[in-house]
Amino acid sequence: MSLYGERSEQRPSRKAGGRRGHRAKSRTRRIVVGGSALATVAAATVAVSLASASQYGSGADRAVFVQGNELNGNTIHVFARDGQGRLKPAGTYTTGGKGGDQVDAPTDSLASQGSLVYDDASGMLLAVNAGSGTLTSFRVEGTTLKNRQTIDSGGSFPSSIAVRGKIAYVMNAGGEGSVQGFRITAKGLVPIRGSVRSLGLANEDIPRFDTSPGEVEITPDGRNLVVTTKGNNTVEVFPLKSNGLPAVDEPVVNKSAGNVPFAITFDASGERMLVAEAEKSTVTTYRVRRDGTLKVLQQPLANGQDVLCWLERAGNHFYGGNTGNSTVSGYGMDRHGRLALTDRVGIATPPSAKSQGVIDIAVTGDAKFVYVQNATSGTVDGFRVGKNGALTKITTVEGLPAFAESGMEGIAAM
Repeated sequence: MSLYGERSEQRPSRKAGGRRGHRAKSRTRRIVVGGSALATVAAATVAVSLASASQYGSGADRAVFVQGNELNGNTIHVFARDGQGRLKPAGTYTTGGKGGDQVDAPTDSLASQGSLVYDDASGMLLAVNAGSGTLTSFRVEGTTLKNRQTIDSGGSFPSSIAVRGKIAYVMNAGGEGSVQGFRITAKGLVPIRGSVRSLGLANEDIPRFDTSPGEVEITPDGRNLVVTTKGNNTVEVFPLKSNGLPAVDEPVVNKSAGNVPFAITFDASGERMLVAEAEKSTVTTYRVRRDGTLKVLQQPLANGQDVLCWLERAGNHFYGGNTGNSTVSGYGMDRHGRLALTDRVGIATPPSAKSQGVIDIAVTGDAKFVYVQNATSGTVDGFRVGKNGALTKITTVEGLPAFAESGMEGIAAM
């Protein structure tokens, strides 16, 4: 299969009752109409109409994307987001590839974080097609996806994507595992020659969920590529050259401070890396040195919940998905970089009957809203972030692909 694959553009298919929003800025205008009461009423009516029309905006900060990960044809479900964080269906797009399902996966078919990524700088949405070994990119225009490009991922069962600047890396979880680099250009993704590196795993092409790698990330300074390997209990680092190529043939292997390292995120300064560990639902804080070695800054912090796998930052707060008991944990970080739970029992928001099988999490660019995928119930919950880190539920959307032979995984917000 060619690395450059296919390129096509697709029109959205919309659910009944869905509508495509548009952005309209509400402005206060001075209207001089010679004291006419009728003119004042008319102006008020126009203002109300503008406010109603702009409830669901199509700007770059008003959409949530959910990856369906269907085995017979992967799709991206787009939702318009209003100013209060509520969601409304705005279209469904095919990726040109197939979803995947790892062996013995309990709730999440891809067993990874970062399978769907929105890059604000380029305006691109990137999605993995685990079942066909491909990667798809779209140009995002509000709630519309354009310029679909589907290319070879460079390995088997791609399950995570990292973007930093004009460089993107995909993590292939199948077989021995690998990472493959791409340049982000005006015309889409272009593979970086010589960027493929093996992870040295011992999986089949369709991996087991417990032995596959969890996530790939690029450090905020762009100097290191980081991969978690659940089965080996390692955090592996490839130092990067300035051109985005790995500087080493094999990764720098660091023993994980907690067992079953899964998700990766960074604090607001970019100097601290947080890794979620599934075995005891812990989070460890590290510093990534330039040579790829890790320094533990804070030992594993337990949240008292079951099977923490996903972790995302919202300002100075962090939110983790505990799939074992369908809860979301909240964390705060002080100015010294010390991490602590925002609630002593480790639950930032109580679960509900429509919130079962918590998996992946997305945060809006302004850090005001958090969206959580619930694999078993086929729903997405939206929450408002409080100043103290508490989450208040504001919306639930239903009818998404629930976990069975496969199920949705991957969510991005802007």
